[in-house]
Amino acid sequence: MQKLVYLDNATTTKLDPEVRKAMEPYFTEYYGLPTAEYGHSFGLKVKEALEEARETVAKSIRAEAEEIVFTSGSEESNNLAIKGTAWASKDKSHLVTSKIERMSVLNVMKSLENTGRFKVSLLNVDGEGFVDLEKLKAAINKETLLVSVQHANQEIGTIQDIVEIGKVCRDRGVLFHVDAEQSFTKLPIDVEKMNIDLLSISAHLIHGPKGIGALYKRKGVKLKPVLEGAYHEFGLRAGAENIPGVVGFGKAVELVEETQIAHMRRLRDSLTEGLLKTSDSRLNGPKGDKRLCNNVNITFKYVEGEAVLLHLDMRGIIVTTGSACFSRTLEPSHVILALGLKHEDAHGSVRFSLSRYSTREEMDYAIDNAKAVVEQLRRISPVGR
Repeated sequence: MQKLVYLDNATTTKLDPEVRKAMEPYFTEYYGLPTAEYGHSFGLKVKEALEEARETVAKSIRAEAEEIVFTSGSEESNNLAIKGTAWASKDKSHLVTSKIERMSVLNVMKSLENTGRFKVSLLNVDGEGFVDLEKLKAAINKETLLVSVQHANQEIGTIQDIVEIGKVCRDRGVLFHVDAEQSFTKLPIDVEKMNIDLLSISAHLIHGPKGIGALYKRKGVKLKPVLEGAYHEFGLRAGAENIPGVVGFGKAVELVEETQIAHMRRLRDSLTEGLLKTSDSRLNGPKGDKRLCNNVNITFKYVEGEAVLLHLDMRGIIVTTGSACFSRTLEPSHVILALGLKHEDAHGSVRFSLSRYSTREEMDYAIDNAKAVVEQLRRISPVGR
């Protein structure tokens, strides 16, 4: 059987066996829905599991349990946070975000702007993907309702200075939303110290189940639901709670340890060093502590990222690319372009993303094969050096 080296953990991760074990009883044994305080015992058992998971997730970001709204994932959370805030506002109509956010933020902003009621300011970033605090301050005006800036970037791993951005928003009386899907449990999050009003997270990037996430909503923040329903999740969601997913989410959070983060950081650095030994290559994004522990994004010049991906796939190495050919929209990576790089840099970019299951042996295998693939493709490439 061919060796498999999965290095696409920024897209999704495999389910931890302990998470699956924790979820199983809620598929077949405790399969009811949570009931109110005076409901039947079967529903109360499920309600207990729901609230225990809510408490676990809340503690992980220093929040209160009643500030956690379970969703289908961080994309739904982003929609609920941004649209819910906008629709609840009676007077303010200006929104601010950065050019390198995930599409579940950028497309929501675009959708709101298309209504004609809202205006959106898109902040430029520097060559490593950082938001300029002075430009943020300049963008905020008396009409500004919300600023949405991610904690860590999905492609290049840039970690924003959320503490300082939060201070700016709090001082200006502006709500602050953070998309923390990539950083959740990999970086410390304290919603109070960071002055965060809304925070989007999900389970599937921390070896939890797919289809479950959460939105942190600070007490007092007003939201309107995106979908109308009954009274699920404090009246902010339509549809029955995903109890197995919620239980799995809580268990995945419990299983995170600091040693796992240190392990990924060491492997990230060794992988980066090895890949950059390939000629005409560059690291996209920052180095060191300002980069997510499991993210490596390299541009290999004079080759197409999709070709690198497919050749690595044939060797059992799973990665992703910013190439336009690989994108469903046929557009090159908006993140790479926002750094001020050229289209050909986006076309040649490849992201390697690690997990706690990654090994040093896998890094060596990826380095050797990436070098061989790039050199092979350059020999046949119509693009001259």
